[in-house]
Amino acid sequence: MKRILIATAILAVSITSSAMTLAAELKPVQLPKPHVTGGKPLMQVLKDRKSTRSFRNEIIPVQTLSNLLWAALGVNRPDSGKRTAPSAVNWQEIDIYVATADGLYLFDGQFQKLLPVLNEDIRAMTGTQPYVKDAPINLVYVADFSKIKKAASEDKVFYSAADTGFISENVYLFCASEGLATVVRGSIDRPALAKVMKLRPDQKIILAQSVGYPKN
Repeated sequence: MKRILIATAILAVSITSSAMTLAAELKPVQLPKPHVTGGKPLMQVLKDRKSTRSFRNEIIPVQTLSNLLWAALGVNRPDSGKRTAPSAVNWQEIDIYVATADGLYLFDGQFQKLLPVLNEDIRAMTGTQPYVKDAPINLVYVADFSKIKKAASEDKVFYSAADTGFISENVYLFCASEGLATVVRGSIDRPALAKVMKLRPDQKIILAQSVGYPKN
């Protein structure tokens, strides 16, 4: 019995060590400075805006990704830290998680970088639809209720849903301008995804959004 316990302990340490090593392999990504000029005229973008549910398995260049995330929820007023999308009471309670083939990252809008979360391709888990695994980028919008002070539970849900809507529409408009395909999605196994993402109880998945190049 003693030998079994020792062997089990050694195995547990080995597994933990391996998991830490895997996590360490995913490093922060400093995104290039976003290009904040150019693009199609607003009325043209509104005309072209649409949902697309088929994607080419083609990597999005890092500059385009930086521009996309800045458009979604980047800092457009550095003196105040305010963003491209509004939020109630300036709570800024929505976090954007970026699921790629390399792993899962958290977008840090203040410093325009990607922070490593999980060294695993979880794109297929970000929705129940079969096409989500093919999109090179799946954005997961997570509300951090700990940032919402002095609000009733139903108000936290309402405002975080509204704020997510602003962000996802920014992504739609950017994609229409840049010739990218996107669709926002609500069909998600939230408990399973939250567990994989290691979210706290006061973090809630609101929506997800696939982004990539159109298949046709």
